[in-house]
Amino acid sequence: MIYITQLIYVIEGQEKVFDEFERIAIPIIAQYNGRLLFRIRPSKTNVIESNIEDPYEIHLVTFESQQDFENFIMDKERKKFLYLKEQSIQESILIQGSKL
Repeated sequence: MIYITQLIYVIEGQEKVFDEFERIAIPIIAQYNGRLLFRIRPSKTNVIESNIEDPYEIHLVTFESQQDFENFIMDKERKKFLYLKEQSIQESILIQGSKL
């Protein structure tokens, strides 16, 4: 099993476009043996310490295998709507790991 953590930085004013992409992309995760464990929008009051800009959202997702994750990334339906992601996301940081 692999774990994917993503820090997502949304372009100011593009929050609704980002939400539209998420409404499409998140359900597709399950088709590839994946599961969204949590989706968090941290507020300034929730951050104890930070040396980087606070992300708009943080996602933690699991996939049964690396191949499942790669298949999700290549999903044809998801790819049709990547323009929404590109329009709304300034930057994202993807951290991949495993359970210890």
